[in-house]
Amino acid sequence: MILTTEPGAGVETKQPIPHLIQPREHKAKISVWADLTVDDIDKLNESLNADHNKHVLANLFELQDYKENLKSGITVDLYYYTIQFARENNFTKEKTSTLFSIIKKTHEVCIETPFGNLEQTFKYFKDLLLCHAVKRPPHSIDLFDADEVRKISEYTINTYFRHFKMYKYAFTPLVRLDLSMNYVGVPDSPTPSEAGDVEGEPDGDACGDEAQTEGDDGEGPKENANSEQPEVIGIDITLFKGTFYSCLQI
Repeated sequence: MILTTEPGAGVETKQPIPHLIQPREHKAKISVWADLTVDDIDKLNESLNADHNKHVLANLFELQDYKENLKSGITVDLYYYTIQFARENNFTKEKTSTLFSIIKKTHEVCIETPFGNLEQTFKYFKDLLLCHAVKRPPHSIDLFDADEVRKISEYTINTYFRHFKMYKYAFTPLVRLDLSMNYVGVPDSPTPSEAGDVEGEPDGDACGDEAQTEGDDGEGPKENANSEQPEVIGIDITLFKGTFYSCLQI
C-alpha cells in the first residue's frame, strides 16, 4: 500500500500498488481456431459493412463499449483491420482464424507490461508465424506458404509494430519513479517550505543597525571605504531559461 495526498484537501488516502510484470519470453503454440471459430467467421462474412463487422467482434470479445471506451475502440479496430487484411489476400477460414489469433496474442504480450518489451514481443510474433509455416508436428504446421508469411510480416511490421509505443501508451499504466537517498551520519535536508531563508544570509535589519552604529561612532575602518568592491555580474534568467528549453527540445 502507498499513501497519497489529495491536492488541496490535505487528506491522505491509501491506494494499492499495482503488480507490474517484467518483460519476459513467451512460448509460441499452434493457434488454429483458438479465438475465432468457423461460426464466428461465418457471422463476419454475412456482410462486408464495417459497422456490422465491428459489432460482431465487439460481441465476441465483450467489447460492447467500444464506441465510448478508448481502449475497447482501439482493440476493435485492430481486430477489424486484421480481418480485412485476410479478406484482401483471399485467406481461407482456417488461415483467417490463425492470423487473427497471431495478432491478438502479439497484442496481449505487448500490453502485459508498461516496460519496454519490443524485442520479446517481436520474437514471440516471429515464433507464432513460424509455428504455422513449417511442417514439424506436433510443434508446428505448414498452414502459410512463403509468400503469405512475407505478406503477414510486412503488414504487421508496417501497422502494429510501427505504432508499438502508441499501443503501449494507450493500454499500460504510467510508471513514475520517486527516488530518495539517505546518508548515514548526515542529517536529513529540510524541505523547501521548512528551509526558510538561506542559511548564513544576514538579516537586512541587523545589517542596517550595525552600519548606522558604526556611522554614529565615526570609527569605521577607512580602508574599507576606499577598497575596491567586487564586480557583480548580472545574468538574464529569462534568456537562460529560453536557451535551456530550446536545448531540451533539440
